[in-house]
Amino acid sequence: LVFFGLALPGTQGKIIRRCDLVKILRKHGFEGFEGTTVADWVCLVQHESGYNTEAFHNNGASRDYGIFQINSQYWCDDGKTRGSKNACHIRCSKLQENIEDSIRCAKKIAREAHGLSPWYGWRNHCKGRNLRSYVKGC
Repeated sequence: LVFFGLALPGTQGKIIRRCDLVKILRKHGFEGFEGTTVADWVCLVQHESGYNTEAFHNNGASRDYGIFQINSQYWCDDGKTRGSKNACHIRCSKLQENIEDSIRCAKKIAREAHGLSPWYGWRNHCKGRNLRSYVKGC
């Protein structure tokens, strides 16, 4: 998959433009998925990774990877997290390289949780709010 976003000066990774992300999510069936909207997902991505496909956050015992900030304790294997379940059967680094892999794993997480509650960024900034601005003009 081609990344449409331009890397901004002084940032790490590939930044996907908001409307490009909206198109990608719509194409992959996120609208209505597990009771969520594309706007929910765009809001989640903004607050979790700032649209950065190579985002990384070290939590100490575990780490979060990629545009959806998928955690190594349960979902992926980074070779460092003790007792990792690797429920998405993927190396964590792949979640920073290929948005298709991130999409598959994020959908698995949302399917198991019946929504987006596992993501703090969504719970704290998006849940129960008017999110129309996230898809406006796209």
